[in-house]
Amino acid sequence: MRGKGLIAAIAVAGVTVGLAACGGGGGSGGNSSNASGTVAKGGTYRMATQDFGFTGAFDPSAEYLGWAFDLYGNLLIRTLLSFNHTAGAPGNVLVPDLATSVPTPTNNGLTYTFKLKQGVKFGPPVNRAITSKDIAFAMQRIATPSVAAQYGFYYVPVIKGMAEFQAGKAKTISGIQTPDNQTIVFNLTRPTGDFLNLVALPASGPIPQEVGKCFTQAGAYGRDVIASGPYMIQGSDKVNISTCSSIKPMSGYNPTQRLSFVRNPNYDPATDSPKVREALPDSFVISIDTNAKDIFDKIGAGALEGSPDDPPADIISQYASNSSKKQFLKPNSADRTDFIYLNTTTPPFDDIHVRKAANFVMDKAALKLAWGGQIEGPVATHIVPSVMYKGGQFDPADYDPYPSPNNAGDVNAAKNEMKQSKYDSNKDGICDSSVCKQIFFMNRSVQAYPKMTPIIQSSLSKIGITLNPRELPTSPAYTQIQTPSKHIPIGANAGWGKDYPDPSTFLRTLFLGSNILPSGNTNYSLIGLTAGKAKQIGALYPAGGVPNVDAAIDKCTGETGDARNSCWIALDKQLMEQVVPWIPYQFRNNVDLIGAAVTKYDFDQSTGETGYAHVAVDPSKQSQ
Repeated sequence: MRGKGLIAAIAVAGVTVGLAACGGGGGSGGNSSNASGTVAKGGTYRMATQDFGFTGAFDPSAEYLGWAFDLYGNLLIRTLLSFNHTAGAPGNVLVPDLATSVPTPTNNGLTYTFKLKQGVKFGPPVNRAITSKDIAFAMQRIATPSVAAQYGFYYVPVIKGMAEFQAGKAKTISGIQTPDNQTIVFNLTRPTGDFLNLVALPASGPIPQEVGKCFTQAGAYGRDVIASGPYMIQGSDKVNISTCSSIKPMSGYNPTQRLSFVRNPNYDPATDSPKVREALPDSFVISIDTNAKDIFDKIGAGALEGSPDDPPADIISQYASNSSKKQFLKPNSADRTDFIYLNTTTPPFDDIHVRKAANFVMDKAALKLAWGGQIEGPVATHIVPSVMYKGGQFDPADYDPYPSPNNAGDVNAAKNEMKQSKYDSNKDGICDSSVCKQIFFMNRSVQAYPKMTPIIQSSLSKIGITLNPRELPTSPAYTQIQTPSKHIPIGANAGWGKDYPDPSTFLRTLFLGSNILPSGNTNYSLIGLTAGKAKQIGALYPAGGVPNVDAAIDKCTGETGDARNSCWIALDKQLMEQVVPWIPYQFRNNVDLIGAAVTKYDFDQSTGETGYAHVAVDPSKQSQ
């Protein structure tokens, strides 16, 4: 992460606006109040989105969407450790939440002991104290295959006995002990320097077994999540949990219409810190509106306070160029990379020269304009955002293995690569094989994604690759590409933000072969796939195999300090030059547009989304 605040001047349509980058805060983003009112408790914070986009139906054991992490941590779920949900470097620092303190490991780094705070209770309808056994049960749920925990790979190899539990060889996880209701002990298989971050992820939050046992399939618990934070899903208090069959979905969450949070009457602010959660509004209401223009028109008119969706490029330009409106535009570094993924098992992208040619020819400048220009962040030239490395610096800073004039693509360099491909028989730099024609291409149907499709088509056509696009809402688009048996060759609907502040959450998470899943998979390029696993999950497996960087990942995982940082940078370069799984095009900022009734706004650096724990609204300034 960056070690100090930076303010970058960003030009949009000839207008300069301030950007509070990672490590920053204040200014036009981060922890800043809108001058239109005073900060007070109360009111309803209203939002709309084109699509919830949940990848695990909002079940915290399985859900892997950054915005869902944001809702959990700011509003709904407390974990052993958490973050302050604020902008910049302070927002990436672990702090106690359910635990009384951040523990120091013992037993040569293999044992972590947490003491729970007294007086923290589940919300309705459970209405009892949270115990260490509720956290142990959440860990068991992560290791239950049918729940399909999408980031369970962080925990299973690390916690002693979790792999055996997952395989059905043990009825409990031997490495987790709960000697009393206020103590939980984790014993690890090896020293793991980032373990404390794992107990801040929402899947590790407490789940009451009397409810959680009723939901054993992927995503099933999402409409019945029991609150441990300051808010609960509306209707929680009306749910009958006397038997599993009596439990009906909470009225406040309809996946096709809205998600509403109201105050949890069992939340005690004395057990929390206002630096972590101020919990100012009385409620939050998020509605589905498939019309992006309508959403941002309503924000401008005061009928909504915000949206998790990025504003369209014309809205950004409109606000950035108006001195009276600029204050409502809130850009912050999201620690995120936007990319086009290339499936290394599927022709023609099973050929590295085709993948390199696609990188050279891509018009990244046009893709950025589709999003709104430089306010959305700098052009990406590698996998992990530079701010994620020590000192916020990638070495060298001007690294670009696929340079082109003005980032608009280099057709000659692309053709030189294509000439070396097995799919260019006459070596003229144009793919002449049938596998390059009408390739299935996945994209989203919301935000700027449809504007990207013709740009990508035009770029690739210059080297003989034509696409057959399909654009879907966020959730079904993710479902398609996260299922390797679908054999999706190429797509632009995915992006990646950190799970926690370490480069491993990109490089280990996305490219380790053992992380490839039959569903909920995020290793879209299938790097490290073996022939045996391909058969098991129904994926293709080319005659020449696929690239594998498992050994490099294992080496970096075991490093510390400067050696760890240098190791991850070297792997980032190896992926870009020798593996080429992606066409990264943008290190994305989160750009929020807020309404005039918002009297306090903050950005949650840990999730790369709005810091709902620290927002406030003035109902007198809201329109209907």
